[in-house]
Amino acid sequence: MYTRKATVGAAVGLHARPAAVFVRAVNQTGLPVTLAKGGCEAVDARSLLAVMTADFPFGCEVELAVDAAEVPAEEVRAALDALAQLVASELDG
Repeated sequence: MYTRKATVGAAVGLHARPAAVFVRAVNQTGLPVTLAKGGCEAVDARSLLAVMTADFPFGCEVELAVDAAEVPAEEVRAALDALAQLVASELDG
């Protein structure tokens, strides 16, 4: 399991347009990424509905995770780094 932490940087949180930008980027990786905030169950980051309804507000610390044993570690780490940077950005697509 590979993980990265990030702080949501979009003023509206991961809702509507920022969520759509993020989910599109996740789907482009082809990896089974999950997204969680402290004390809550992780959601499938490939699902726009799951991300939007999970309530990830501005300033919230989230954890991105991938459990993909068959994918080279370097590829997973690079993808998680890029996604973490995206979450921390304004996500104005």
